[in-house]
Amino acid sequence: MPAPYAPSARIGHVHLKVADLDRAIAFYADVLGFEVQTRLGNDAAFLGSDGYHHHIGLNTWRSKGSGPAPEHHTGLFHTAILYPSRADLATAVQRVIAAGYPVLGASDHGVSEAIYFNDPDGNGVELYRDRHTAEWPRHKDGSLQMYSHPLKLEALLAEAA
Repeated sequence: MPAPYAPSARIGHVHLKVADLDRAIAFYADVLGFEVQTRLGNDAAFLGSDGYHHHIGLNTWRSKGSGPAPEHHTGLFHTAILYPSRADLATAVQRVIAAGYPVLGASDHGVSEAIYFNDPDGNGVELYRDRHTAEWPRHKDGSLQMYSHPLKLEALLAEAA
């Protein structure tokens, strides 16, 4: 099988339609800790971490004042935000819970640990951390053996910094 055309390609950022720009900025900046890198008036904002131009774009161009997308339609299932360590993940989850956002799920996928909730616009958000590749479960043929087992949220939160 030939190598992919761009073997180092990856997802660079997500751009979300939101109903209320200030409310969305408050969630992604104040709760999750991303920094506003630039803002285009009351229409759009670009947030990043570590000085990067943006990991998350937010706009109201076609969605100002609207409600969430219908649940049983096509569209983005969730945005996944990767944390470097279990303690960093625990701290982020603790902040989300403290801000009043309910956890919708917590899963151990073998390769990662993930916690799920919605942002203020009903967009799905996954906060997760990857296990080291040497810990990833594999089938006898070497392929990944991912699964979805319940994650003990209390044990994770105990590791918050």
